[in-house]
Amino acid sequence: MATTASIGNGAQFQIESATPGTYTAIAEVFDITPPNETTDVIDASHFGSPDREFIMGMTDPGECSFEMNFTPGSASEGLLLAAKAKRAPTNYRIVFPNDQTWTFAGLLTGYEPSMPNDDKMTCTVTIKVTGSVVRAAGE
Repeated sequence: MATTASIGNGAQFQIESATPGTYTAIAEVFDITPPNETTDVIDASHFGSPDREFIMGMTDPGECSFEMNFTPGSASEGLLLAAKAKRAPTNYRIVFPNDQTWTFAGLLTGYEPSMPNDDKMTCTVTIKVTGSVVRAAGE
């Protein structure tokens, strides 16, 4: 059977602009870690249980992060810092190379530039996802 594996080249990380439903790509992103969901497992055992019994609890949509080439003062930096300063959820979208999308709201909790002496400057951005991740075919 032939593989369906592909590389991530061509993916985008986008942030919703001031116009709802319109997204702007963050420039020079080179690594994206999509949201990592986990679901709580709750012990529902009782005195009549012959063994432990469990039920599913709430799902934590997790965090999303990405790395980008860091350009101080760039338009992308401005968009990200504005989202962080807002201290409220912002809508984000990951566009995969096959045009599938994951859209979600999140709080920008981490903005970490790095300036090594002998390599490119980079920035790691971390977003705490709030609510559901909507997966859809490309637009």
